[in-house]
Amino acid sequence: MKAHPAHPPARVSAIEARVIGFDADWLRVRWRIEDAHSLVVPAFAGRGRADELWRATCFELFLRPVGGEAYVELNLSPSERWAAYEFTGYRDGMSDRPASREPDCTMRQGSSFAIFDAAIPRDVLPALPASANFTAVIEEHGGVVSYWAITHPEAKPDFHDQSCFVAELAPPRRA
Repeated sequence: MKAHPAHPPARVSAIEARVIGFDADWLRVRWRIEDAHSLVVPAFAGRGRADELWRATCFELFLRPVGGEAYVELNLSPSERWAAYEFTGYRDGMSDRPASREPDCTMRQGSSFAIFDAAIPRDVLPALPASANFTAVIEEHGGVVSYWAITHPEAKPDFHDQSCFVAELAPPRRA
């Protein structure tokens, strides 16, 4: 992932996002933040839905089923709050996406890095395969906010921009 050039980080030097597991029940995703010395981590708030998580350090996943215009946005916070939305098109027709269970979110901080793991219930995901955009909003001390994605549109950060959906998430393999 890379930071949008109009909003550079203060100290964070790299973020990597990847799928670390996927089965019939859960999608497990990990974000690793390098040089996370000044990372601002939202305080524990307990599990539950919440809007506007992107206003602080937050990790996101956007999924658009292949060939469609509709997509799903997942927001996952170190506070353990989360949100899932579905859109009928680009920033259009937003509604809450149902979930049978809440995602499980865990933040761990090392001496120079941080790891955010999320286990997302399979039924929150759209039909697969899907084009994907792994993203992060990173707040650092001093009020510095950077926007990270696999790729960015040029003018301003916009995680919803269809040109950012460059990864693919395939269905889990059956055992």
